[in-house]
Amino acid sequence: MPHTLAGYRDRALILTSLHYAARASEPAGLLVSDLTLHERGLVVDVVTGKTRHSVGTARIVRQDDPDLCPVVAWETYRTHLAEEADLRWSAPEAPAWVSIDRWGHVTGGMTPDSITRAIRRASTRAGIRIAWTGHSLRIGHATLARQRGVDTTLIADQGGWARHSRALAGYIQHEDGWETTSSAHLT
Repeated sequence: MPHTLAGYRDRALILTSLHYAARASEPAGLLVSDLTLHERGLVVDVVTGKTRHSVGTARIVRQDDPDLCPVVAWETYRTHLAEEADLRWSAPEAPAWVSIDRWGHVTGGMTPDSITRAIRRASTRAGIRIAWTGHSLRIGHATLARQRGVDTTLIADQGGWARHSRALAGYIQHEDGWETTSSAHLT
């Protein structure tokens, strides 16, 4: 990511959204007051659910690698925003994620479409051959967590899926099938 306000925002947006399995609409609806720093990480109060809306709480744990830590990315973005933009964008009732024009000026809160565009720009910049969408981070969370042995109930709780959700099972991708085939564990 470039070392610009938009770059800091995009890094924080992608890392935090990945860690709570966000749909593009969810970060677009967050206010600054919906994200609270905690000594162990970041607490996100988010309206979840595609059809049934409820407020859920996601906890994002600090990561060991500061370059990949969503909490460090959030703190960096908010620090740069406070230094470079009007103070109203730092108020508790301000949008957590702001739109930034090509000249570096804050123009308002991000929408689900602008969230998706930011994710696509980042994936293109990273050289990923498949264009990411607003759901890519949700799929990524479910897939990575399951690959690392996280129980699907915990994944469901973090991402706002119903426990034992068939939809959640559809989000979990299997890379090449060799690690996830049941025959790998028979002998």
